[in-house]
Amino acid sequence: MKIPVFVSCPTELNLDQEASRRIILEDLEFLRLEPRALGRSDYPTDSPMREIYVLATHCSGGVILGFEQFFAKEGVYKRGTTEAKTVADGVIYPTPWNQLEAGILFGLGLPLLVFRESGIKGGIFDPGVTDVFLKWQSRVREHYYRDNRPTTGPGMR
Repeated sequence: MKIPVFVSCPTELNLDQEASRRIILEDLEFLRLEPRALGRSDYPTDSPMREIYVLATHCSGGVILGFEQFFAKEGVYKRGTTEAKTVADGVIYPTPWNQLEAGILFGLGLPLLVFRESGIKGGIFDPGVTDVFLKWQSRVREHYYRDNRPTTGPGMR
């Protein structure tokens, strides 16, 4: 039996991004973990936020794949404030769903594993938020078996 884990990933990826996603999914398969994702393994019938929450409640961990989904050649951070900063060498952003899904998973107390494409930053992608793959999968198993152990039966009180 595989342990379900929520995977936050955009549905549209370029060839390099898709290759990276496949490697991560192969690692999950090797660890006998089942990737679940809205728009890939599961499809919404209600509001997307509710569907994410419902799907996440059946998972024992989460993987956030922060791939570039938007590129701006130039722009201004914190425009109109005293901390405004002009960016002239480009800035990239992941899908905003990564942040929303990570927040739901975190709120449910699920172990998170965060991957980010080079240049992605902010929120869940800030330094110090990521975890190590094997340590993460150990925490996923701990969560799964803690929440799915029998409460009655021989030797149980």
